[in-house]
Amino acid sequence: MSRLSNKIALVVGGVGGIGGAVSQRFAKEEAQVYATSRKGSEAASIGSIRAVQADASSSGDLNRVFEQIKSEQGRIDVLVVNAGLSEYAPLEDISEDHFDRTFGLNVRSLVFATQGAVDLMKPGGTIVLIGSIAGDIGTKGYGVYGATKAAVRSFTRTWANELAPKGIRVNIVSPGPTDTAMMAAASKEIRDALSGMIPLGRMGRPDEVAAAVLFLASDESSFTTGSELAVDGGMAQV
Repeated sequence: MSRLSNKIALVVGGVGGIGGAVSQRFAKEEAQVYATSRKGSEAASIGSIRAVQADASSSGDLNRVFEQIKSEQGRIDVLVVNAGLSEYAPLEDISEDHFDRTFGLNVRSLVFATQGAVDLMKPGGTIVLIGSIAGDIGTKGYGVYGATKAAVRSFTRTWANELAPKGIRVNIVSPGPTDTAMMAAASKEIRDALSGMIPLGRMGRPDEVAAAVLFLASDESSFTTGSELAVDGGMAQV
């Protein structure tokens, strides 16, 4: 039997990159997957994955997604929040717009996506938040981004405690440098430098992150909540 058979899953930021890999892996495990994308050009159903155009930073868009799932399915069994933004800005270059935009997508949207999904969850529901090892290390020029991911780790602990009486588990997957389209846009020098900092000598693949998310979303991790699973090739671990 597949690990997510008959489960209704919502992947916020679930088209392309890590989120896309998660959606595809969930679909292979026979979940009914709703995947949000901010870009209208990406919001087209892919196989059994139901893509929905929605800006994760917009409460109105999120509410529309929840209403659609409630109408069509009546519940959410698995929530993954992957939508995020990473922009370079050392302290002297941090603007109010940069701060608000980064916290708005990486933290605000995560809070209200989780809040809305919990209203549609029953005991046995699972929530997996996508963090980053940037929340544990001090990467020059990425202070705001790192702070948002530290906030995600903190929320994971708090919500695991708050939602345990409802039978809902909450965990976080924290990737290191991962070979996505966003990373592909970086220069070869940056990519080589990052790979050189990873004990396994290479960047991760989106499907490797998706495998970790699947574990935490499935009953295989039934006694795990409030935990962080780093998928970083050892970069922030050794």
